[in-house]
Amino acid sequence: HHVPRAALPDAAAGDQLSGSRLSWDEDDRGWLAGARRIDSPNFDARPPRVVIDLLVLHHISLPPDRFSGDAVERLFTNRLTARDEPALAELRELRVSTHFFIRRRGELFQFVDCGQRAWHAGTSRFRNRERCNDFSIGIELEGTGSVPYTDSQYRRLAQLVPLLCTAYPLKWVAGHSDIAPGRKYDPGPTFDWSRIAPVLKASSLERPF
Repeated sequence: HHVPRAALPDAAAGDQLSGSRLSWDEDDRGWLAGARRIDSPNFDARPPRVVIDLLVLHHISLPPDRFSGDAVERLFTNRLTARDEPALAELRELRVSTHFFIRRRGELFQFVDCGQRAWHAGTSRFRNRERCNDFSIGIELEGTGSVPYTDSQYRRLAQLVPLLCTAYPLKWVAGHSDIAPGRKYDPGPTFDWSRIAPVLKASSLERPF
């Protein structure tokens, strides 16, 4: 009987945080040194004079409920093919991206310059503002919303969030479900907001929901 990878405990091997200090790339503003950079073509310019003040948390697993392979990276770089299993092949026409992706062991990927508009939120609304992609930074967590996130992922968030706040005037944090209620459910009920509450408070970020 096949057990979905998401239902299995996380591998016992060490996480990906040790020795991976994060800092802003001095030669390429908007990119983090210490993250694995994979350039996505799915971005465009933010509107003029926009204030980047919202952080949006998502979850993703591809194929659904599986935490292995490179399908998420291929989705964000338009490299899914018709030869992929059906659950992936039907996504190959999508053009989506995120700024950051945190895998189960804490490995951090960056796909889009934070100064640019990644295509992560879709139809969305926050505090009477539409088009949240315009003014937000997106973080995808490898997960399903039905299994707990890992200690490594929470620790990586605790590294990442304060660093983002040093470079951008972030004031708010939301789940995708907060800004697209009824359409999206991530990061889901297994995301423990209390785990990152001290980090949010220290960074003066609020979740107004």
